[in-house]
Amino acid sequence: MTTFKALPAFALGLVIAAFAGMAASAAASEKVRIVALGDSLTAGYGLAPGESFVDRLQARLGEEGIAAEVIDAGVSGDTASGGLSRLEWSVPEDADAVIVELGANDALRGVDPEVTRRALTQIVEKLQARGQAVLLAGMLAPPNLGPQYEAEFNAIYPDLAETTGALLYPFFLDGVATEASLNQPDGIHPTAEGVEVIVDGILPKVKELIERARKGETADG
Repeated sequence: MTTFKALPAFALGLVIAAFAGMAASAAASEKVRIVALGDSLTAGYGLAPGESFVDRLQARLGEEGIAAEVIDAGVSGDTASGGLSRLEWSVPEDADAVIVELGANDALRGVDPEVTRRALTQIVEKLQARGQAVLLAGMLAPPNLGPQYEAEFNAIYPDLAETTGALLYPFFLDGVATEASLNQPDGIHPTAEGVEVIVDGILPKVKELIERARKGETADG
């Protein structure tokens, strides 16, 4: 019987490389579970089945051959504090990664930015303590709340990403906000076409999130 020790060095190198390649391939094909912890923007308010952010993101990842399951944990009307209060039962501990899309309702209601910041900080820290990779989907305050509120609120997401090392997609509604043709009559929630724009924009960051999850990384460095 031939053993690894009896193989020439070159052949042994090929065997080791083959095993390494098999291991890498198995890791890449292992399905990553991603939870979208959010509000009506992830829950698919006003959209038909199959048109929500979660559904379309799942489909796009599948089209690109990426083994991932995207789970909807969106609750319409939820604030960052609301997301924090239900974190333990909304996000399973065996999930690999989480997209945190919260804060839009805080801004619409004029919630003190410090309250939103504290809630989001606790959410991210709790998820990272579990070993879950996090992607922050940022939000921007409406300008009618004034420049001070706008500045304080808009700084939350980049600040939190910097301090925790979480991934950041700066504005979840990038390319959709204020575009009437991409929003439902309320001017707040995206149409099916608007969701496609959102998925197109955030997809590269979701791929980074999946890569982190597969490597067991929760933050930069």
